[in-house]
Amino acid sequence: MANCKAGKKWPNNYSLGAAIVFELSAMSDVNLGIWDKLTKVVLFLLVVAIILLVVVWYIPLIQQNERMRKEILRKDGQVALEVETQKQMITSVDTFRSDPKAVERLAREKFGYAKPGETVIRFEENPTNTAPTR
Repeated sequence: MANCKAGKKWPNNYSLGAAIVFELSAMSDVNLGIWDKLTKVVLFLLVVAIILLVVVWYIPLIQQNERMRKEILRKDGQVALEVETQKQMITSVDTFRSDPKAVERLAREKFGYAKPGETVIRFEENPTNTAPTR
């Protein structure tokens, strides 16, 4: 039987691969002391640093996503307002196409038209909204 570095004996009839496995198992019993703890701490800190790097990398993307969502909400509000305006205009056009009294009222109010023999009296509003001085 031959001696291995760890001080254990193994028989001569084992192959070289078995000897290496035997040697590694003997080495696993070695106490590394502070180096084992330092290795674990360094690996933990490395994992934390990688996680922080990923978070810092994605923060601008998250902020951009938030800005775009706000922009989408603002645009949706504008679209809703325009759709409401469109509905009112369609209703007005349909009314003017089908109701001659509505057309007459519009001509009188907006353009100041009158039927023959009628007198139009216009009242003008004060151009300023300030209170008169005393």
